[in-house]
Amino acid sequence: EAVVWNQLGSWSGRGNAQTESCVGLTGSLRMRWHTTHEDPKGQGRFKLILQSAISGRALQEPVDEEGPGEGTAYAADDPRVFHILVESANLHWLFTVEEAAFGTVPQ
Repeated sequence: EAVVWNQLGSWSGRGNAQTESCVGLTGSLRMRWHTTHEDPKGQGRFKLILQSAISGRALQEPVDEEGPGEGTAYAADDPRVFHILVESANLHWLFTVEEAAFGTVPQ
């Protein structure tokens, strides 16, 4: 068995944002994120919220961090059209969303 991660999108900015819609075919997502330039110090906040692109309903909140940093978060949900809502204050941020594709490696 093998897993390949296909990038669905990459975004960067400062403050709040919403990504365009993405189609999740497997429901297995990975979000890699990085935040920098906290100003003022001690006031940085970064949150990623997975939402249904159809209803706008929040499905999961895989990232909820304070201050600068980086990490990887995973989300599993039904295959669907989704977008990511970014709630951020006092930080520069960037993140990618990848989807797992599953298969078998030939012998």
